[in-house]
Amino acid sequence: MALAQGAPQLDLPRTKLSAGMYLIDTQVATTATQRATGLMFRTSMPPGEGMLFVFDTPAEQCFWMKNTLLPLTAAFVADDGTIVNLVDMKPQSTDSHCSQKPVRYVLEMNQGWFEKKGIKAGAKLGGAPFSK
Repeated sequence: MALAQGAPQLDLPRTKLSAGMYLIDTQVATTATQRATGLMFRTSMPPGEGMLFVFDTPAEQCFWMKNTLLPLTAAFVADDGTIVNLVDMKPQSTDSHCSQKPVRYVLEMNQGWFEKKGIKAGAKLGGAPFSK
């Protein structure tokens, strides 16, 4: 399915994740096109909602914020759901933000969400993607 230029993708599959006592409603981006578009062009995202990027194999993952209007935090997540590192990302920036080690998952949330919930690197996320 081709996306209209400049349109957010709002119809991706969803899954629920947990971070301690908090539930996260995530859109899941699994294809190269879905991952490349990510949260571009979104003007808002409800609290407690995010996007989970799923890659085929663990690798160093780097993200930028071209055409992304929302301030986001990227959680780089290991196969078992452990958060490897968290990086705040500035809207519309082409700066690269990378995982500190190879990961298969990246969870983007509204900037400040992890901090407000007291969730730091080393915390473990739960949910179907991490129970394989």
